[in-house]
Order: sequence, then structure tokens, then C-alpha cells
Amino acid sequence: MSTVSVELDNAVVDLLRQRDQPIARTALELIVVELFRQRSISRGKAAELLGMPLADFIDFAAGLGIPYFDLTDEEWDDEVARIKQRS
Repeated sequence: MSTVSVELDNAVVDLLRQRDQPIARTALELIVVELFRQRSISRGKAAELLGMPLADFIDFAAGLGIPYFDLTDEEWDDEVARIKQRS
């Protein structure tokens, strides 16, 4: 694991403190969710990075307004193929 120091404006720190959890955890969540939203990482990778089950990450992302079914055509085809393999 790496450690990175980031200088933040006091106003940003105050906003992060309002989340009632350590600032480092809040920053990690924000970074991972943004990477997921930008499609840089998968749902599974995001869940892994945040140390939570996939279902919990899906609920967490949904609570932030990020839809589960925001898939590209290729991602949709992959999901359909996985479902068919299970049948």
C-alpha cells in the first residue's frame, strides 16, 4: 500500500469532516467511485478497493446516483453472456 499526502483547502477538509468518518476513508471512496463512474475500473474492482461485497458497492453507488445499468454495448453483451453461461 502507498501513502500519498494531499494539501486541501480548509473548506474542503471541513466538508469531508461532515461525513462522520475518517477523511482518508472519504477520500478513498470519492476516488474509487469517480474511477468507476469514468469507467476506469469495474464494479468488482471498485468493491474490492473499498473492501466491500459487490452488492454493497452497487447499493453504495446507487445511493450516490450512479446507476447499475449504465453499461456500454460491450459490457451489456458480457453481462448477457455470463447470465447465459449460468443457465
